Amino acid sequence: MIMIYYNVEPLRSQQEITAFVNYARNGTHGERNALLILIGLNTGLRMSDILNLKVAQVRYQDVVQITEKKTKKRRLILLTRLRPQINHYIEDLPDSEYLFTNRQHHPLSVNAVYKLFQTIARKMNRTDIGTHTLRKTFGYHYYQQTHDIGTLMMIFNHSSEAITKRYIGLSQDVIMRQMAGFSLGIEGASVEKKNSQKTG
Repeated sequence: MIMIYYNVEPLRSQQEITAFVNYARNGTHGERNALLILIGLNTGLRMSDILNLKVAQVRYQDVVQITEKKTKKRRLILLTRLRPQINHYIEDLPDSEYLFTNRQHHPLSVNAVYKLFQTIARKMNRTDIGTHTLRKTFGYHYYQQTHDIGTLMMIFNHSSEAITKRYIGLSQDVIMRQMAGFSLGIEGASVEKKNSQKTG
């Protein structure tokens, strides 16, 4: 099966991550949007699973068990590092409410998050940001810190390490590094141009 993720790339540097979070925080519903992004960056959950979280799930425990909407498989996520931000955000929210809602207190849709991310992308002069950006960024930096592609493959429920590497942009990194030192005919072309200018 061929997996296509369109032109969506991870945020590869800490500066890009900080800018992304700050643009979200400074807009409308800033606290909500920033926490949504932080949960995505630190868990690697699909956006549909982030938007399915309820307040009660994250209020009382740092280890949260979810059932992924796409795979129907159970997965544990760890929220310890995000506890201060979560507690502040949910302080006045009822347990029964979805964690991320719109003005009508309905759960945010994936499409609404996509539109938010497109607004941020324009501010960052990026054309490669989408709802998979957070998940890919988690995977990219998890691998950079641990070099444990096997565990990451299990977290993402991928069938091979090659799929995981391609998904998080590692394959593209390798290609760009290899291409950076590769050239054909460039030196000859520039010399020829110089010589033609002299004779002209």
